Amino acid sequence: MNIHSEIPLKLENDSKLLRKALLNYFENTYLLDDSLYMDLLSGEQSFYKSADSLRHPLIFYFGHTACFYVNKLLNAKLLDKHVNSEFESMFAVGVDEMSWDDLNQDNYDWPSLNDVINYRKKVYEIVKKIICEVPIYDSIKWGNPLWAVLMGIEHQRIHIETSSVLIRQLPLEFVKTSSNWIISEDEKTVPANELIYIKKGKVKQGVNKNNYPFYFWDNELGEKSTFVSSFKTSKYLVSNFEFKEFVDSFGYRNPKFWSKEGWDWKEYKKAEMPLFWRKNRDGFYLRTLVEEIDLPWSWPVEVNFHEAKAFCNWKSQVTGEKYRLPFEEEYCRMREEMDKENVFFGIDANINLRYGASACPINKFLFKDIYDLYGNVWQWTESFIFGFKGFEVHPYYDDFSLPTFDGLHNLMKGGSFISTGNEMLKSSRYAFRRHFYQHCGFRYVQSENIIEQSVDVYETDKIVSQYCESHYGSNDLCLGNFSKNVFSYVLEAIKSDNSFKFNRALDIGCSVGRLSLELSKVFDCVEGIDYSARFIQIAQRFLEKGFMQYYLPIEGDLLNLKRIYLDQLDKEFQPSRVSFYQGDAHNLKHRFKNYDIVFAMNIIDRLRDPSCFLKHIYDRINKGGYFIISSPYTWLEEFTPRENWLGGYRKDGENVLSFSGLKQEFEGKFELVKEPNDFGFLLKESQRKAQYINSQVSIWKKL
Repeated sequence: MNIHSEIPLKLENDSKLLRKALLNYFENTYLLDDSLYMDLLSGEQSFYKSADSLRHPLIFYFGHTACFYVNKLLNAKLLDKHVNSEFESMFAVGVDEMSWDDLNQDNYDWPSLNDVINYRKKVYEIVKKIICEVPIYDSIKWGNPLWAVLMGIEHQRIHIETSSVLIRQLPLEFVKTSSNWIISEDEKTVPANELIYIKKGKVKQGVNKNNYPFYFWDNELGEKSTFVSSFKTSKYLVSNFEFKEFVDSFGYRNPKFWSKEGWDWKEYKKAEMPLFWRKNRDGFYLRTLVEEIDLPWSWPVEVNFHEAKAFCNWKSQVTGEKYRLPFEEEYCRMREEMDKENVFFGIDANINLRYGASACPINKFLFKDIYDLYGNVWQWTESFIFGFKGFEVHPYYDDFSLPTFDGLHNLMKGGSFISTGNEMLKSSRYAFRRHFYQHCGFRYVQSENIIEQSVDVYETDKIVSQYCESHYGSNDLCLGNFSKNVFSYVLEAIKSDNSFKFNRALDIGCSVGRLSLELSKVFDCVEGIDYSARFIQIAQRFLEKGFMQYYLPIEGDLLNLKRIYLDQLDKEFQPSRVSFYQGDAHNLKHRFKNYDIVFAMNIIDRLRDPSCFLKHIYDRINKGGYFIISSPYTWLEEFTPRENWLGGYRKDGENVLSFSGLKQEFEGKFELVKEPNDFGFLLKESQRKAQYINSQVSIWKKL
């Protein structure tokens, strides 16, 4: 069975050819994804085993890629209703932990494997029908609704690789071998590494969304030009044999080779060697996807960023020369120097599963003067990921890249043996947290050059900037701050309740976190949850760094840079009491419970099933606790199906208001503390234009 496609999909201008190619590309992607799970997992129990404490069991990722198609097709208006709303909530978020968060399996009631298989089949048929029927007039570009299909395909191909890493970490009894997933062979000799000179030159990066012939992610969009001074790079990727010198020199026991972050990780994991190495009295072994084999010394070592960096520091001390990882721009300079014609698909490499489901010897694929310019394993770089000039988020997937622009995610370049689709392209840019494992190794460079990096993150996205300004900016029209006003109003209303305890508070739909900080003045523990990873990242970074900065439009192309300092906002804030999490209001983890008070600010009319949310939130509030809800009740079918609206419609000839719907939902569960009150706030579009929103706030006490 052919489980790889030769090249990523080229976006032809011939609509008939493109439709046929797109369908083949989609079918191949689904086939490869199915094969990964069905051919390599030994039984249903394997889908429910967590390979990593910071990851969900594999059943989540099996459902996630199908769920992603549905959610993006809904965004693109190519679907008008959910396929399975429960699955599309459960499988939507939780791929990348925002902190050292324990993804306890008890927090989820996973569906059966058969149910997920049937769900995936339904989604497959839906996507196939869309590909076959939606008009294609020329090509498919950034603004075309069918971009959502491409997005789903490339997203699925990313997860084929990341899920293979998790499968590689499962105990052997949960996996099996397959003739579709064979591995490479070792070489008896390992070449000694040496340095190759790369001359200086200019590097240009970025793609133009109007004429690029392949799918691209938002972080590739725009342009950047850098002059790179000459340097030397290792001829080969660092092999298992070369890395063993570091292990034998007790490199894992000497903190001077490690960054503080790296040493903290090493101590946490009690690491003594790379994750996929094994050692017993007979010697060293390597865990591949589904087997343990004699450690192939000629294969590239696979490590995380911290280990790669520690090796470079150790080598610098041993040799007296300066070694480090390459910056992204230096890697790009290597590509230009060693692959001048950019004949990407004409040069042989261990990529796209062409040579099996594993790395291979480091001296097999030569690119002019160096080996494995791309393919075999990913290559760590010194560079944090960032956006080029001209970067913009795509409205179908607004938090693909922005949550990683934080100085905590380092770029990997070149792809691995299992990299397919966009991952294979020269323009691709993927970044992971430094403690993550992918099929990733490294090469080192010898250079005194330092390419400047900025870790200051300026929020330029329109919606993000508007909410930052609404939460922390100036108070126009004498409205005051919405979060502060609501907090004061509620505090005044419940102050006479002598039995109330100010222990635990939940701010669901916390956005960028202002209300959570207000609550920290009086509550011992405050947890803020929002569906948007971008909002949570901003709120968390505000706590950690003590400031946030964003651009706000003045007029036309003119922008005003605003910087807000936490310690200047309110001296009574207690940031140490606040924690932020990404989560779905419809499907909160089991651990989010036992709250004395819960705030749900301006989210009820943006939920798919508000009634379901209200039922579940009831069980998370302590008896005698309070539930505070605010909303402008702007019901829209793009967020909430009409049949799920709490109000805003006519029934039996009479108007049904949303507050009446709330009272009906709360009957016998909550009592209304006082009549609701309206509070206004602004979302500023520019210096002289803003959207005014009036939100009704009601206070309820649990019976």
